[in-house]
Amino acid sequence: MIAAAMAAAASPLPPGSKRGLRSATRRFHRRVLETLDAAGVPFLVGGGHALERYLGVGRSVNDLDLFMRRGDVPTALAVVARRLGYHTAVTFPHWLAKIRRDDRDHVDIIFSSGNSACPVDDDWFRYAVPATVMGRQVRICPVEETIWSKAFVMERERYDGADIAHLIHACAERIDWSRLTRRFGRHWRVLFSHLVLFGFIYPSERRRIPESLMYRCLQLLEHEMHRAPARRICRGPLLSRAQYLLDVQLRGYEDARLLPHGSMSEVDASVWTAAIDRAASRPVGADALGAPQE
Repeated sequence: MIAAAMAAAASPLPPGSKRGLRSATRRFHRRVLETLDAAGVPFLVGGGHALERYLGVGRSVNDLDLFMRRGDVPTALAVVARRLGYHTAVTFPHWLAKIRRDDRDHVDIIFSSGNSACPVDDDWFRYAVPATVMGRQVRICPVEETIWSKAFVMERERYDGADIAHLIHACAERIDWSRLTRRFGRHWRVLFSHLVLFGFIYPSERRRIPESLMYRCLQLLEHEMHRAPARRICRGPLLSRAQYLLDVQLRGYEDARLLPHGSMSEVDASVWTAAIDRAASRPVGADALGAPQE
C-alpha cells in the first residue's frame, strides 16, 4: 500500500487533469474567475495552475491563487461579496486576502509576499502568459516573478526550491535572466543559492544557466567577502517567519523585513508572527516568543 501511494503521488498527471479537486470546488473557482473577469478586475493566475502550464504536467491543485495589484483588491473583494455572496476578508494587510465559500474552499488573493519583498506590480501583468485554466482563457504569472516570489519560501514545513528547479529546467531558454536578476536586486544571494542547487540537482543541465550570470554572482560574492556590514542584520525572516525569530528577538539582530532595510511595518510583522502555527513552524532552538530551549 505504501509503494502504491508513493507511485500515485509521484506520477505526473496529463495537463488539465486535477487529482482530488471536488466538483463543488471547481465550480466555486470558476464562478470567482468568471465574476472578476466580467467586472473587469485585472488578475493573474498563479500557484499550481501556473506551474502546470510551465512544466507541462498536471499537478494536484486543490486551491486557486490569484495575483493582483494591491489597489485592485478592495474592488475584487467587493464584487465577489456583492454578486456571489461569498465571505471575503483581508487576512494579512501586507500581502493576502481570501474569498471563502465555506470552511473548506477558499481562493487566495495575493498582492505581495509574506515577507513583503515581492509586491505585485505592473511588470507582473506586462509579462504575463496566456493560458487556459478550468476552460477559461486567463493570464498566468510570468515565470520570472513566479521564481522570484517562490525563492524566499524556506519555512520549516514548506520549501519551494523544488518548484524553482523544475521551472528553470522547463524554461531556462525562455527566462529573461536580466529581468529576473533585477527582481532580486540586493537579495541576489537568494537567487544564486537556487542556481547553485540547480547545478547540483541536474548536473547535465548546468550550462543552461548563463555563465555570465554565475560569474557575476561569484564576483559579488568575492566583493562582499572583503567587507562586513556595519550593522548586525538578520535576513533570515525574509526566508522564514518563524525560524529566525530568536535572532531578532533574543540576539539583538535587526529584522531585515522592517524599515529601513525592508518595507514591512512592525505592526504587519507582529500580525504575521502571531499567526504562526507553533506546531508546524516553531523556530529552531526557541519557541516563537520565549527563551531559548535546551
